[in-house]
Amino acid sequence: MNMLRDRGKMKWQGMFMPEHVKGLREFDWDHKKKTKPELDEQQYELMEETICEAMAEDLDLCMTIFEKGDFHLLIGKVHYVDSYKKQLRVVDFHHEVHRVKMSDLVDVKVK
Repeated sequence: MNMLRDRGKMKWQGMFMPEHVKGLREFDWDHKKKTKPELDEQQYELMEETICEAMAEDLDLCMTIFEKGDFHLLIGKVHYVDSYKKQLRVVDFHHEVHRVKMSDLVDVKVK
């Protein structure tokens, strides 16, 4: 019997609909998503004190930032503190300016 006409064990190519792929990606994203730790008032004061000290002495800071469901590390110098918008302007080693919301800060250390 011809192998092309044999229907005993048909092989089908796998197929995913775009909706399935989108759903799987969203599930994977939600599964990997982390939660932001809750900081108390004392930790915020300690971070502000560290930022002020680093600005006064022109020191580099290592900041842990929680953004878009994940933690990011930013190393640089605080150039300006915008108390109205509650943002920091940080200049990194490549002389790029990053705007960091103070509410996104998780940890600040002097490098």
